[in-house]
Amino acid sequence: MDQNTGHDHHHHHGHPAGHGDTGDAPAAPAPPAAPGTVYTCPMHPEIRQDHPGHCPICGMSLEPLLPELEEQENPELKDFQRRFWWTLPLTVAVTVLAMAGHRLGGFGMATQSWIELVLTAPVVLWAGWPFFVRGAQSIRQRSPNMWTLISLGTGAATAYSVVATVAPQVFPAAFVSMGRVAVYFEAAAVIISLTLLGQLLELRARSQTSAAIRSLLGLAPRTARRIGADGQEADVPLGHVHVGDLLRVRPGEKVPVDGTVTEGSSAVDESMLTGEPLPVSKRVGDRLIGATLNTSGALVMRAEHVGSTTVLAQIVQMVALAQRSRAPMQRMADRVAAWFVVGVVGLALLSFLAWGLFGPEPSWVYALINAVSVLIIACPCALGLATPMSIMVASGRGATHGVLFRDAAAIENLRKVDTLIVDKTGTLTEGRPTFERAIGHGGFPDNEVLRLAASLDQGSEHPLAAAIVAAAREQALALDTPTRFESGSGVGVQGVVAGRSLALGNTALMQQRGVDVAPLAPQAETLRAQGASVMYLAVDERLAGLLAVSDPVKATTPAALASLRQAGLRVIMATGDGLTTARAVGQRLGIDEVHGEVRPADKLRLVEALQAQGRVVAMAGDGINDAPALARADVGIAMGTGTDVAMNSAQLTLVKGDLRGIATARALSMATVANMKQNLVFAFAYNALGIPLAAGLLYPFTGWLLSPMVAALAMSLSSASVIGNALRLRSARLHQD
Repeated sequence: MDQNTGHDHHHHHGHPAGHGDTGDAPAAPAPPAAPGTVYTCPMHPEIRQDHPGHCPICGMSLEPLLPELEEQENPELKDFQRRFWWTLPLTVAVTVLAMAGHRLGGFGMATQSWIELVLTAPVVLWAGWPFFVRGAQSIRQRSPNMWTLISLGTGAATAYSVVATVAPQVFPAAFVSMGRVAVYFEAAAVIISLTLLGQLLELRARSQTSAAIRSLLGLAPRTARRIGADGQEADVPLGHVHVGDLLRVRPGEKVPVDGTVTEGSSAVDESMLTGEPLPVSKRVGDRLIGATLNTSGALVMRAEHVGSTTVLAQIVQMVALAQRSRAPMQRMADRVAAWFVVGVVGLALLSFLAWGLFGPEPSWVYALINAVSVLIIACPCALGLATPMSIMVASGRGATHGVLFRDAAAIENLRKVDTLIVDKTGTLTEGRPTFERAIGHGGFPDNEVLRLAASLDQGSEHPLAAAIVAAAREQALALDTPTRFESGSGVGVQGVVAGRSLALGNTALMQQRGVDVAPLAPQAETLRAQGASVMYLAVDERLAGLLAVSDPVKATTPAALASLRQAGLRVIMATGDGLTTARAVGQRLGIDEVHGEVRPADKLRLVEALQAQGRVVAMAGDGINDAPALARADVGIAMGTGTDVAMNSAQLTLVKGDLRGIATARALSMATVANMKQNLVFAFAYNALGIPLAAGLLYPFTGWLLSPMVAALAMSLSSASVIGNALRLRSARLHQD
């Protein structure tokens, strides 16, 4: 699953597995063949390349699309650490010299300028090199960003100081103070050191956010115990498991990949993926999810999904995609930043000219200092971090609560939702029909009705049939094999059992066969009013009885609906089930707006109709039939217990299919948006307060000037405060308790 193993199955000698098995996750491309990792920009997910580098738009360093399990030191973090620590002593030395050199020095001031030049050169040229590269890139790409400002500012300060040191005679006499032309080496050095420090903090914080994904990746076991064709067992690396392999899962081990039980029975703890606290019992034929924990019994399973198609891999891809995608707020911040940079460069030029022409002597020196200060304090480093940091922390936080956001927009939009449409089967209810009761008629005892229906239904694929057969087996009734069997689409099944002609189905089927259902109609109506599905059984064209099957409501549903109503949401139920059943369930759950017998296209229309009324609609569903409506809703919410199609069309997946997750997700959405707004305020406040100071607007009144170093410090502080504030989301309260 990590990138080294997730694709071994693509190039094994002619093994059929692994080709085309990545097709059911359009949400994210499968990891490419090793060793090529795809790198992308945390802010501009559209940038993709096969080698590390910098984003051509914002200059940030690219990072792998899917983090590796073994935490790899970010090469850029290592590089920046080296640049920062090696040049820090030089920066300190230059600063001390600049502040107090004339008191310490036995050497002349001109010599001191040369010493500062020698000390500063490595800081600017080596430590600051990445910043100049990114600055040049931003100008070439015509997308001004913070690196434009930093490289302009430090470049101008350094260039001016070098000229002042090497050829002081070109400056007018007014520029000479204390025996030399003033230089600003220390400002350039300090700014570069502080910017590096800001970058280190940011890269560290970014590596923490992928911890959520790494903890998910860490759930998968490293090896699987494969049973060979000759019955020999061997432990093989997870990447060598193919579709169709038989694997042994011993008690206490993790299930290696997704598949089906072929022998044995056990209880499996699936809480790590679904959050479902109780272990789920598994028998032959039941589905197993990779990375869940086998508790008590020994199982043999057949692998069905491996590598990047397992449930775990798809969850990891969704979290990675959410962390990479950009919130609408972020796009706004990007646009603002580009204009901001242009405005700042203009302001810097203005302040340069104003001071140069009208300022006190040495006016052009003041002009330069103030222009550089403006460039540096205005640098919106923090602006670039403001929204992605919150999104990354929030999507990681959501994942640990079984709530997966598909993209940043979903996190941002969920808080605006005021109407929730829920599907009944599998969303409000368990989605697994259970047999309720059989009622005999015309001399047939109740259990004989069940026995005959179950005998006929052995050939049927329908879930209702499965419930009837299971109930008959539990009561240890002896079933006959039908000699003829046909299932009429949607109305029921017919066939011959032990020489008798049987028909099992709804009223329509009975009418087709000319069977009168009137004697049992009142009982059928009562059962339907309680939310059960009713089927009639006819033996040799005579009514023999009825069977009721119902789909129990999930235990968590009432509490979930209560918390959603409390949050002010209007809840509407839309189901393909009959109206009577739908109303019965709606009544039991206190949902007054119920739409029954709804086809997928009707669900879509319902969403559109509500949107036309100006409501912000979320749709929660679990099936293929919900996919169009999920995709059309403002926020589609899929049950993780449902189908892949639903998850791929939804922006939010509740891994455990528990509606309480919607309330959690909504609380998280509100906390995140509030957090982003705070971050944007932090990011802009420092800059906005600093710019007039830096431009020297207050000088005439207060004599205050902002030195470029203080400007650089303010810039780093704004980044640090944004990061700190975003990390607060990790412990935000999410439950309305």
